[in-house]
Amino acid sequence: MPITICPQWDLDKIIHALDQDGFVLLDQVYPSEYVEAVRSECIAHFMEFRQAGIQQGVVSQIRSDHILWINSELPTAEQHTQALLELGQQLNQAFFFGIQEIEAHFASYNSGEFYALHRDNPQQKNNRVLSAVFYLHPEWQASWGGQLRLQDKLGNWHIIEPHSNRIAIFQSDLLHEVLPAQQQRLSITAWLRSREHNAW
Repeated sequence: MPITICPQWDLDKIIHALDQDGFVLLDQVYPSEYVEAVRSECIAHFMEFRQAGIQQGVVSQIRSDHILWINSELPTAEQHTQALLELGQQLNQAFFFGIQEIEAHFASYNSGEFYALHRDNPQQKNNRVLSAVFYLHPEWQASWGGQLRLQDKLGNWHIIEPHSNRIAIFQSDLLHEVLPAQQQRLSITAWLRSREHNAW
């Protein structure tokens, strides 16, 4: 039975940070019981993960993580995507984003795996408005790598530690990368999307 979650989003903090910098960090958003439950769901489905970035048999040189797309067969993770959708609808009132749907996958970065510098929505070519990374592993040490390196909307660079039960939300057109991990790094990566082209 999935654990019921009712995240208390700090809307003022989120709106201010997105407006000023284009990203926000939120810590301890969910009860620890929920984080443990969604981590367990992730681990239980490891055999279904596939290497990301493989197209027509060619392995991408810019990423080496493994992913599993989230759907109704993963009900615990789907609670997180529903919470993000509700947040997106609240943010629509402040920014006119037009967010209407969420796409998301589990992501596992094993030792040595990375995601090189990129944008989730380059030159407004898709409907991704905001990206959100929710970290699932039980603990993380800085020496283990795997940090999110992100350029904010003012051009400043930030190193974001992947602490458990942290959510990083940022504009999908911002440059970012995942530095090589030295331990298994687990997360849910999600995109808050509009159904039509919607510039920031």
